[in-house]
Order: sequence, then C-alpha cells, then structure tokens
Amino acid sequence: MFCMYIRKVTQKKTGKEYYTHRLVETYRNTESKVRQRVLLNLGTHFLIPPEQWKSLADRIEEIISGQQILFPLDGAIENEAQNIAKRVIHRVAEEKAPAPVQTENDYRTVDLNSLEHQQIRQVGAEHAGYEILKQLGFEQLLLELDFNRKQTNTAIGSIIGRLAAPGSERATHKYLQTQSALDELLGCNFQDLSLDHLYSITDKLLRYKKIIEEKLFQTEKKLFQLDEVITLYDLTNTYFEGRSLVNTKAAFGRSKEKRSDCPLVTLALVLDGSGFPKKSEVFAGNISEPKTLAEMINRLEGKTKPLVVLDAGIATEENLIWLKDNGYKYIVVSKKNKLEMLEDDDGSFVLQHKKEYLIKAKLIKNQDTQEQELYCYSELKGKKEQGMRNQATQRYETELKKLLLGLNKKGATKKYTKVLERLGRLKEKYKQISYTYEINVIAGEAQKNAIDIQWTHLEGKQKAAGVYCLRSNCDNLDEQKFWDIYIMLTELEAAFRCLKSELGLRPVYHQITRRVDSHIFISVLAYHILHMIRYQLKRHGINESWETIRSELRTHSRITSTMKCEDGKKLHIRKTSLPNPRQLEIYRALNISASPAKTEKSIF
Repeated sequence: MFCMYIRKVTQKKTGKEYYTHRLVETYRNTESKVRQRVLLNLGTHFLIPPEQWKSLADRIEEIISGQQILFPLDGAIENEAQNIAKRVIHRVAEEKAPAPVQTENDYRTVDLNSLEHQQIRQVGAEHAGYEILKQLGFEQLLLELDFNRKQTNTAIGSIIGRLAAPGSERATHKYLQTQSALDELLGCNFQDLSLDHLYSITDKLLRYKKIIEEKLFQTEKKLFQLDEVITLYDLTNTYFEGRSLVNTKAAFGRSKEKRSDCPLVTLALVLDGSGFPKKSEVFAGNISEPKTLAEMINRLEGKTKPLVVLDAGIATEENLIWLKDNGYKYIVVSKKNKLEMLEDDDGSFVLQHKKEYLIKAKLIKNQDTQEQELYCYSELKGKKEQGMRNQATQRYETELKKLLLGLNKKGATKKYTKVLERLGRLKEKYKQISYTYEINVIAGEAQKNAIDIQWTHLEGKQKAAGVYCLRSNCDNLDEQKFWDIYIMLTELEAAFRCLKSELGLRPVYHQITRRVDSHIFISVLAYHILHMIRYQLKRHGINESWETIRSELRTHSRITSTMKCEDGKKLHIRKTSLPNPRQLEIYRALNISASPAKTEKSIF
C-alpha cells in the first residue's frame, strides 16, 4: 500500500534560493523497509494553499487507485487532482514502457465490473492538423526563428486550436486544457499553459509574419508543384465586439457582414491559382479597397510577374492602368452597365464545366481599349437574378400601392414633399429595379398635398439577367481558358467564407492593434492547414467542407480505461479509439497514420 503527500523543497540556483513542490509516494520495498520516491515535480508556481495539500494528495490517490470519492471537493481542487493524476499515470507508463521491439502478449486477470473510462479527449482533427504542420516543416521553422520547445508547442496549440475548435484565444486556452489530446501528440502538458503565455506566443508569431508566410507558401509550392503564374486578390472585413478606441486600424465602414454599427478592420488576402495563401495584410476598416492593390502586389515581386485576377470592386481604371504600366497581365470583371443577352445564333461558345447548367460565352476585341472582352451568359445566374428581380418588383409595387392608398386614409402620409421623400427612400431601398420605373406624383391645389401617384414599368430598360462581362489585356486566351481562370476567383471567396465561418475570424474580441492582427494571423495560418487538407482530400474524391470533415473526425478520441486486477492493483490503459470507416478513409487520403499517439499502460 502506498501513501501520497505534497512536499515543499528548497533549492538553490546561481546562488539564489527558490521553492519547488513535489508529489511524493511512500511505500515498502521487498525488504519491508519504508521508502520514498518523487512521483511528479509540481513546479514553483503551485498555487494550492498548504492547508489543502492533504485533501489534494488523498484525492490523487483515490483517482489512481480507483477508489470511490468519500467527500466532494472544491471544483478547483478536483480539477487539479484530475490533472496531476493524469500526469502521474503518464509518467509511470513512460518509465515502464517496453522497448518497441517487444510484441509479446500481456495477459492479466481483471474484474470486468470494475471497468471505467475517463480522460476522453478529441484527437482526430488535431492529428490531421499536426501532421500537415509537420509536412510544412513548421516546427523546424519556429525553432530556427528562436522559438524554444515550449513556445513552439504553444504556437502549434494556438493554430490547431483555431482549426479544430474555432474561437477566441481564451476559448482556445480552455479547449487545449479540457477537450484536446493535442498535448499527447506533442509530448507536452497544456495544463501548465497560462493564458498570458498563449497571448505572448501569438504576438511573437506576428513579429515573424513575413518570414512564416513566405516559407509556408514556398513549401506548399514545392509539395504540390504549383505553377505560380496566377495571383488572386480580394479583401473582406470583420467587426469588433466593443468600441476598440485604442486600435489604430479600427474604423467604421461598409461591412460585408451587414455590421456597419461596429468598428471594422479589413483583411487583404492574396492566393495563387490553386487557392494557397501567398500573402495577407490587415488594413484599416474604412480603407478604400482599390488603393490597397499596388502595395500588396509590390510585396510579391519575383522573377516572373503573375497574371492578376481581380473582382469588380478593386478593378478600377486607375488600378488597371497601374497594372499595365508595371507589366502585369490581368483578368477582371467589367463594370459596364449595359450588357446585352447573347443570342443563340451569334456564334457564342458553350463553356465546359462540372455543373449541368448552360454557360455560353463570346470573345470580342475592344478596339478602343485593345482589351479582350468575354461576354458570358449563365443559365443558373440568369434564373437566380430574375427570381430576385421578380421578388423586388413585387415588393416595390406593393409599397407604391400602399403609399397611393394612404393618400385617402386618415393619419397616412399625404403632404406632397413627404410623399416625395418616401418615394426617394423606396428608390434607394429597391435600387436594383427602381430605375426601370417612371413615377409621377400629382399634387393638389397650392402643391400642399399629393392627390395621386402614377407609375409605369419601362420594359427593356433593365439589364439582361445572367449576363456579365470579363476583360483582360491578355491576347492569347480562348473562351474556355479565359473563363476557367476567372472562376478561380471563387477559391478566394471560399477562403474568406472558411476564415469567417470555419476558422473563428469573426467577431474580434481584442481591442489592442497587435492583438487584433495576431488573432487574424492565427486564422490565416489555420487556413494554410485547412486548404492543404482539402486540397489532398479532393484528389481522392472527398469534397466536403472543412466543417463536415472536422465533425466526422471529432469522435476519434484518446481514452483512459481502468480495471481492477486480481491482486487488487489498478490497471490504467491510455489508448486511441479505433477509427470508423469514414475517419479511416480521410486518414488514408491524407497519407497519415490512423492510430495517433502510442498506447500507455501503468499499474498502481
């Protein structure tokens, strides 16, 4: 029978005294002599007060030996006891672990009724993410950047935490300590991780942002033989919780999430043609999107100038002139307002794609700009736009009728000037179709009240549904190649959706500028992992979103099973559960082990 207690020990280092704490076990050896041994060093920052040491040590002993709890303990003491017991069992298992070459069976007589399972932690998404980071050489990169082992583990924990359980840094801290088995994969203990240390490491990652992004992309380029000839560029923004008065980049602007009531920051992201991130930057929330292009593209200057693909919001004439003057080829969405429907007999080309709806295109040369213009008609886009227009038209006319009927109702708007104001607000609200209406307000005597509202829908004034135009200064593209390159821009849109919905980019809870930037940078680093996973899975026909993949991996766990042996001792086995068929399919597609972390056995 053994007995445990906590001892405070005085030690000296470089002439200075300091205290540390140890969990000690007393036992009788084979000669029946009482001996002591240190089970675990609890460190200098052991915060449990001395008057609770005995209760804590007794509870640790109960957990390890499988005894029933006699008296309920305070939540903090119980959590500490569970943590220390886990570490003791792990250490004993490490000390008694057989050599890898030994494969003999281990038979024991146990009481099956005593079987219990505990310390269940998620390992699936963590395993996939960590293996991808190893393929990227991320650990070695951090060590070269003067991160020590603990800092490297914390950095990996922060990034994979954002990948596996998106949230704030505080949420990541809790996840690493209570839900994840990532520390077992890394060979560390996140129970000792403080929130302040987690913050400091995210700040340190931000300081090496330029080096890290360049190294990761070059590694991805080498791994997948990426042809760096296309650059996709776009921006999005995210909002803050709180006023963010101390953040120099926080500003009110047009929110793409309809949260213009909150201060914003803007994320600019550059991807290659395969969707891998090349560069990211955080700008002020009210920055003019077109003005960011030259700065971001200049930072990517290399031996060859890539083809730049832009959305309409950034493709201003000023930016296109800058791209031409600096020797860049581009493909952008034209801002032309008047686009004609392509006719069946106009020699248009039917585009090939994976979907089953019709897409037609016609390539022409604009003699004024010397650009190639690709007029496209999408059957699906046309049906969607027409449906939205029909709905807007119905609602607009309903509002007009309501305003007209109010002219004869008591308490409704009748004054001529007020009616005009209401019409102005309606035109702004339904601006996608209001320009196709001619409206006449008839005033009564002395122009005081309106007595009638008349409107006419002008047929043929509205743009053709489903038609859009692409423009480029490339002169060697046919219709199919032109369209295929532009469609790559959807990868960038998908990246932003992943960052916001699957990687916890929004909202931002920090207020300090560097903390906001580091929070966003962690999400970008997590996206590197996410995209590598999905890129490899797609090669094997697995096309689900990361949210779906993460959900399927969530049930793969690390579990400690305990049983009472015939001699009264307690057997602890820490092992990874068997993957289900879907998890096995994912691991095989990623070419990684289906059994992460080793089996640990210990007896007390």
